[in-house]
Amino acid sequence: MAGPRKTKPAAPKPGAAKPAATGPTAAGSTATGPLSGVRVLDLTSVLMGPFATQTLGDMGADVIKVEAPPQNAGDFGGDSVRCTSLARTLGMSNIFLNTNRNKRSAVIDLKNAEGREAFLKLAATCDVLVYNVRPQAMQRLKLGYEDVRAVNPKIIYVGCFGFGQKGPYAARAAYDDLIQAMTAVPDMVARASGGEHRYVPINFCDRVTGLNVVNAITAALFHRERGGEGQAIEIPMFETMAQFSLGEHLGGHSFEPPEGPMGYARILNVHRKPHRTRDGYLAVLVYIDKHWKTFFDLIGQPELIHDPVFATMASRSANIAEVYAWLGQIIERKSTAQWLALLKDADIPHAVSRSIDSLLDDEHLKAVGFFQTFDHPSEGKVRMTGIPSTWSATPLSIRRLAPRLGEHTDEVLREAGYSGEEAAQLIARGVARKMGDGGKLE
Repeated sequence: MAGPRKTKPAAPKPGAAKPAATGPTAAGSTATGPLSGVRVLDLTSVLMGPFATQTLGDMGADVIKVEAPPQNAGDFGGDSVRCTSLARTLGMSNIFLNTNRNKRSAVIDLKNAEGREAFLKLAATCDVLVYNVRPQAMQRLKLGYEDVRAVNPKIIYVGCFGFGQKGPYAARAAYDDLIQAMTAVPDMVARASGGEHRYVPINFCDRVTGLNVVNAITAALFHRERGGEGQAIEIPMFETMAQFSLGEHLGGHSFEPPEGPMGYARILNVHRKPHRTRDGYLAVLVYIDKHWKTFFDLIGQPELIHDPVFATMASRSANIAEVYAWLGQIIERKSTAQWLALLKDADIPHAVSRSIDSLLDDEHLKAVGFFQTFDHPSEGKVRMTGIPSTWSATPLSIRRLAPRLGEHTDEVLREAGYSGEEAAQLIARGVARKMGDGGKLE
């Protein structure tokens, strides 16, 4: 069978996701990003996979999100994160809205033989397939790499899941909290804070692994475009985060035999934190020799540059806990405004330690148009973070807002080769489901 189509993806239906006046990009505009013309079949849910495929969508890819129908009367169906966190409408949580833009949603029952056939017809038209269930589940569905490769030899088949398949953890489920714990992140937090083991309060592993998924897909597409072949790629969270975490914390065990303990002393220092001022918190990074000389001049103690503890990078590193503790005591003597006035022209890296809420009013983020407001067809006005990068030739864009469950089932089935009548019959038999006029599955 021929490889995936290289035509541009169909533009979104007019009115599918119109931006408000503050939005810079009109929904329905043609993709201009570097992945324009690339088609991605998205079989992911929750955060890691959807974050990756949203990034591909921002880059111009046509992303088709295949979701499961409800399994029982009390089940909403689709991506489980649709029903987590805050929402105006059931099935459209704020997290879902912010990890599923630039996608279309089709509901197909992959446990049904006809549904599996429909999925494979879709796969035959795509460049990339991404899934984040365990590989064993894909094998049970008869949608493993060889099954998909049989209908599309050039497919980039990407699995992102918990663990590499050659180790004893292969079949285990994985979530962000578990992977943080298994890669010693709570231990690092405890060492650095002098407190208890705690998770980083961001879905840290999901997002880091998701970015690795994007990297792998773009590299695999580049390889294929240079005359290479399609391939299967596995990106395990555990190994990805172990590499990420141990980049600096392998420490003395970077050598054989070890030259010292694991862990990077500066990062694990209990005094490495935003320092309390008289009325707030300030991040100050007095780092290189020039910074320290300037800082000592600012506080009227220029002689400290000759102190054995502060004189060189090596001496400061050897006494890092003492150095940071001393710095904290100095910062506490003045207000935040006083320190900002002193540091403004000193070329010493510094920043006010902000609250989550204050980011909405950040002058820089406002100036670059980082937050964007759109009119969603079911949710009304929604705010989302914009695309942080800028591209001179192939700008990224927000062309679609997060889809309602089954919003695009009918058109996706037609693109897979079904006639209008055949698609209607699949929907009538429950093999596929589409969004009805009231915004609910029918």
